[in-house]
Formats: sequence, C-alpha cells, structure tokens
Amino acid sequence: MFDFIKKLFAGTTVDFKELIRNGAQIIDVRTPSEFSGGHIKQSKNIPLQQLKSEMKKLDLKKPIITCCASGMRSSSAKAILEQNGFQVYNGGGWSSLENKLNK
Repeated sequence: MFDFIKKLFAGTTVDFKELIRNGAQIIDVRTPSEFSGGHIKQSKNIPLQQLKSEMKKLDLKKPIITCCASGMRSSSAKAILEQNGFQVYNGGGWSSLENKLNK
C-alpha cells in the first residue's frame, strides 16, 4: 500500500529554492495584519480579496509561489492566477515555505 501511495505522489515535489533562484515571485495572500505579524522577507502582500484587481502588478513572465497561513487561501490564489495565464505553485503556509527556503 505504501508503495502505491509513494508512486501516486512521485514527481510532485517542487523545488521552491530553485524557483526563487530563477526569479519566482512570492505572493502572500493573507490580510495586511496577518502579514505584518510575520512573513517571508522577499514576499509581496496581496490579500486574496484584492488579487484580481492587483494582478496587473505581477510579472506574467516570472513564476509565482503563493502562500498564506495554512495553504487554503494560497490554493484559491493559485487557481485565480492560473486562470489568468500565470505559472503558479502553491507554497502552502508561509512559515512552512520559509523553512523550505532556508534549508
């Protein structure tokens, strides 16, 4: 059973460090007050509710990594951005993503 699950998810690991090295943008979709309580240094705060009106500020040529508190809002943001032609990766919770970037 474990081998089946392992094969099912094989190849789904994203190298977030490599994405950053290649110019990816980190978009934190939490509220400004959540963002001010802690965030990834190079991330940009665009709350999920403002994403559609603010996406013109994003570079369509660079991949985007979305993050939030737990991964739920960043998943919604990923869907919105993909529908508008962006290459997007869901980084999940910001603190977990930060740990992956600092390893």
